[in-house]
Amino acid sequence: MNRFTKRLTGILALLCAAVMTAVGYFSETLPDSYYVSGDGCPELGGLFSMTPASADGAVAAASSETAVQERGTVSLFGLIPIKDAEIKRTEAPLLIPGGSPIGIKLLTDGVIVVSTQKTAGGGNPAEKAGIKAGDCILEANGEALSSSDRLAEIIMGSHGEKISLRIRRDGKIFETEVTPEFSEAEGTFKAGLWIKDSSAGVGTLTYIDPNTGGFGALGHPISDADTQKILPLGSGEIVDVTITGCEMGSAGCPGELCGTFLSGLAAGNISRNCEQGIFGTLNYVSRRAEALPIAFKTEVKTGPATILTTVDGSAPKEYDAVIEKLSLSDAASTKNIIVRITDPELLSLTGGIVQGMSGSPILQDGRIVGAVTHVFVSDPAMGYGIFIENMLRAGGSLK
Repeated sequence: MNRFTKRLTGILALLCAAVMTAVGYFSETLPDSYYVSGDGCPELGGLFSMTPASADGAVAAASSETAVQERGTVSLFGLIPIKDAEIKRTEAPLLIPGGSPIGIKLLTDGVIVVSTQKTAGGGNPAEKAGIKAGDCILEANGEALSSSDRLAEIIMGSHGEKISLRIRRDGKIFETEVTPEFSEAEGTFKAGLWIKDSSAGVGTLTYIDPNTGGFGALGHPISDADTQKILPLGSGEIVDVTITGCEMGSAGCPGELCGTFLSGLAAGNISRNCEQGIFGTLNYVSRRAEALPIAFKTEVKTGPATILTTVDGSAPKEYDAVIEKLSLSDAASTKNIIVRITDPELLSLTGGIVQGMSGSPILQDGRIVGAVTHVFVSDPAMGYGIFIENMLRAGGSLK
């Protein structure tokens, strides 16, 4: 009997420790606030539930310009309290769904160090100066830099004298000096820097705010392909694109949409490049386009959905899909939704999700719920999506 009691006590202790660990983890990762439309409770799905602080669920506490707020408690299995959270009740914003392809042109704020390398003479001046891949060089000898060509001119004209550099790394600014070395092979001075100042590509428009002309696209940042760091925005614009072909995706080999920029005229200006996408303002908004309500993340559910995307020409088309899994965690800022393409036509044309489809709106029950962000390399029929609510927060439309 004593042996049984000890085992039971041990098992209960392990269960308590596991529950406490889970509570601590979810307390850190689950959001502190939740938007909801109407009078119901937020549907957190699966393991979690939320109970308003007021017994009848009526609106309480304070109100703001955009939402009526009250307090609530997030619980595990409806029994174990995890954390207090804020419920924000508001009307769902109306947005024009995108799905059309866009060309993206971005100039960086400063120049980006892609890598450092040895010069023909065998030295690496940049490495000696403490410069690393991913650094953003803002100034050289006190001059603000807007192009890699200008920095190259300063290095070549240095005659081997030290050049003072102002650099941003991971949000912090520091200064250093680099001493270029003469390259006999090229007949000029080199600093061992491989740099870039711009990026261009094709993506998909996610939404347009019919009231302001503001737009969101991609659902993920524009990053440097070599360093994987978000490119600091100096200026940028989007232009109209027509899709001319598609490299079909397969297991282990992501496909890609091929597009042609229709003109050099900007359709809109980019004002922000961040983790949740690119944001800005269009130069023209069609008043004939139909706006749809969004679904807050507490209102998205697993099951049938569609995606709106363009794989030929410039007119978007709706294709069948299924939302297989959802994550409310703040840590999954761009990977909230796992979506599977089920539409036979889209699967036959692209194999599923391909590069260039990032930003394609995900629709469910007549509402915009999110946007496609990534493809599963092992299975191109599947990919990640971001909640539209997370994009709107990043774009400044929701607080």
